[in-house]
Amino acid sequence: MADKNMPRLRTTYEDKIRASLQEKFGYKNPMQVPKLDKIVINMGVGEGVSDKKKVTKAAEEIALISGQKPVVTRARKSIASFKLREGMPVGAKVTLRSERMYEFLDRLITVAMPRIRDFQGVNPKSFDGRGNYAMGLKEQLVFPEIDYDQVEQMRGMDIIICTTAQTDDEARELLRGFDMPFKA
Repeated sequence: MADKNMPRLRTTYEDKIRASLQEKFGYKNPMQVPKLDKIVINMGVGEGVSDKKKVTKAAEEIALISGQKPVVTRARKSIASFKLREGMPVGAKVTLRSERMYEFLDRLITVAMPRIRDFQGVNPKSFDGRGNYAMGLKEQLVFPEIDYDQVEQMRGMDIIICTTAQTDDEARELLRGFDMPFKA
């Protein structure tokens, strides 16, 4: 069923996960089975107010990690106490879909997460109630694409995994199928 160029996790989904979810939740139509929709990676750079080069560097790092050019996010309104004006760059984000999304999730689960110091698993309660999962990483160095010597500052990032699942339980089972390491 799956062709040779398809990412490994996509093949796993097509061959195993979809059938097991359909059986477990009793879907009558195969189109009801939840699937990954998109993955959003966001890196906020608070120091971008004083130094625009930091936002550029964060955008370059996200591009290396995701394999896609990020969008620079800008402040929506001015906040005087933060010396922030409307339109100033404050971060970078990228939205991954289809093949790149599966490739990134594969690298996140099999390469990056095992490299996190004192890692016991991700929080199984970080769902939003509509089947989307959000997690944060404290440093970008867990990705092998980032060269340790080139990093001038540790930056965290938010990773949001959006699914078509209607409930958190469905989404949790979907991510378990991809071997997402949830805490016990």
